[in-house]
Amino acid sequence: MINWRSTLAIYRNELSRFRRTVFGSIVSPVLTTSLYFIVFGAAIGGRISEVGGVDYGAFIVPGLLMLTLLSESTSNASFGIYMPKFTGSIYELLSAPVGVVETLLGFVGAAATKSLILAAIILVTAMLFVDYSIAHPLFALVYIMLVAASFSLLGFILGVWAEGFEKLQMVPLLILTPLTFLGGTFYSIDMLPSPWDKIALANPIVYLVSGLRWTFYGESDVSIGISFGLTLGFLAVCVAIIAVIFRTGWRLRT
Repeated sequence: MINWRSTLAIYRNELSRFRRTVFGSIVSPVLTTSLYFIVFGAAIGGRISEVGGVDYGAFIVPGLLMLTLLSESTSNASFGIYMPKFTGSIYELLSAPVGVVETLLGFVGAAATKSLILAAIILVTAMLFVDYSIAHPLFALVYIMLVAASFSLLGFILGVWAEGFEKLQMVPLLILTPLTFLGGTFYSIDMLPSPWDKIALANPIVYLVSGLRWTFYGESDVSIGISFGLTLGFLAVCVAIIAVIFRTGWRLRT
């Protein structure tokens, strides 16, 4: 039986941190997205009018949205669980009558909620620069929520694993961001010459960006079924890892 009162308490506490830094939390991704549209949409869009029948400025919207989703979901969740470890308040959580499910719903749910708020703001910001449409809005909503939950779980794992602020930022900055840039955010994999178009498929972010782009325009570099299946599989792996963490107490009590 889930203790919803405990879950809500953790959830509210995490969201309160977001409200305290709401200006910086919102301005930074909005400014970054605006710069991407100015640099890529105006400069490169002037040379590439369409990609797959979609205006280039509109074509990069799903990629920019995915870039924000991955970085914000991972960072929010990792910081949320790392700070209790850093301050020592993690022991209060571990000794409280709060189960694994309540803890995950509280921390991961709050991190995913923050990411979804920013995603909505990014979509509104994009309207100021380009005209775009969403062919499958329900699928888009479900897919965005799935990605936000999956990478919030990854961030939770990273927050448990990290022993310092440097490690906390290592994966988002050195792995996720480069892979996202190389994952078709600003171009279609079909535009790459051989053999780079095949090599690009080894990048897991390609499937995430492609899946989200399908929900917008009905066209993608890979099958939506593969993208959706891999995302579900990644979520399941993260849940399994977290289950092991709580069962063994790995890095939670150090």
